[in-house]
Amino acid sequence: MQLQVSNQVGQRQSLVVTAQLQQAIHLLQMGNNDLQSYIEKEAEENPFVDVKVGKTEGNVSADRSRDYQLPSSRGGASDDFDFIGTRVAAAAPSLYAHISGQFDMMFDDIQERMLAEQFLEAIEPSGWLGESLETIAMQNFITEEEAELMLYRVQQVEPAGLFARNLAECLALQAEDKGILSNRFQTILENLPMLANADLKGLARVCKCTMDELKLELRHVRSLNPKPGAEYDFSETVQRAPDLLVSKGDEGWVVDLNRSTLPSVIVDEKKAQGLGKASDETSYVGERLSVARWLRRAVEHRNMTTIKVGAEVVRRQAEFLEKGPAFIKPMILKDVAEAVGVHESTVSRVTTGMLIATPQGTFPLKSFFSAALAGNGNEDGSAAAVRHLIQKLVKNEDPKAPLSDDALAKIVSDEGTILARRTVAKYREMLNIPSSFQRKRQAKLAAGMH
Repeated sequence: MQLQVSNQVGQRQSLVVTAQLQQAIHLLQMGNNDLQSYIEKEAEENPFVDVKVGKTEGNVSADRSRDYQLPSSRGGASDDFDFIGTRVAAAAPSLYAHISGQFDMMFDDIQERMLAEQFLEAIEPSGWLGESLETIAMQNFITEEEAELMLYRVQQVEPAGLFARNLAECLALQAEDKGILSNRFQTILENLPMLANADLKGLARVCKCTMDELKLELRHVRSLNPKPGAEYDFSETVQRAPDLLVSKGDEGWVVDLNRSTLPSVIVDEKKAQGLGKASDETSYVGERLSVARWLRRAVEHRNMTTIKVGAEVVRRQAEFLEKGPAFIKPMILKDVAEAVGVHESTVSRVTTGMLIATPQGTFPLKSFFSAALAGNGNEDGSAAAVRHLIQKLVKNEDPKAPLSDDALAKIVSDEGTILARRTVAKYREMLNIPSSFQRKRQAKLAAGMH
């Protein structure tokens, strides 16, 4: 038996993530406030680093009305920055944040989420809706019927009673949530002025009940909260200051960094020179100075990447800025990454950590991304648009002959967007729309009550 031994030499290439690379990755996900805290901490450890807020070196702004390109960074930028990051910390508790957190789970459709945000902007400290449906509909270029449908959905948040338009509706939402909204209870709510005037005998006659039965219902009324939003802090209506600002310029949309909160790194070169001459510890001075210069370059790179990504998002969503949430366009991370010339994971990092202030409101930059569905024509349809179409089809259907999931899939596919029945079922559940069987049953019950 012979044993043969062969020596093989192979090469393997791997990425070494250095401490500075980890810092660069971390910087890309930071908002302005987080970035300021980070630089201040570095300044405590490095005698050559200082932080200045409210002004940056140069003017990093972008006109997005035309194709926009920023000059490639030199002497400090590299592909080492192109890695995926994590989310920023959640906002402090408040009525706004409490509801916004629930919206995160209720709305994965960007168009619907932005419309829901308009309702949130109109909420009062009591938890009631402070604007009429007509006003909200006009502001968002939708019908009052569509606004009322969204109102029904946002009223599903907890605690029950939020987004009510009046006291009767606020109490009705809570009574329904507790399972005590009987016909008699509804009659009481329709006659609250009689209750306010202590006309219990008259109220008992209207409700067609005895005084003892009325008192039992009134006990339920007193158990409800007429101002469900009052238990939350209303002073903080915005999670934090936006990182990007969008405004309308003479030639189109302009995107800029929020300079009122934007920190910049100041490197004290003179101090470093003085210490270098006066001390033998020149190696320490050189190392600390090198770190300070690198941090300045990293922050500049972060700012440049942020403005490039934000500008591309604004360019693609110009119609939304003009007309509102109904005109949001389908867009994925890869689209922006290819246009800007960075890795897709870099776009993910930047958009996850940033807030952008637009004429339509302040939104997370990440919320502008919505999937597209394959179409029969030259242009794909967005998932948001398809869900909106399903919603309208169901709304306008014959209650006695509701559309099945197969029928909805065929209608949508015939209009240009290929859709499977199971996808319709998924979207229908996301929209809180019952099945065709349940809708037909509800229509029969409603007809029987009348």
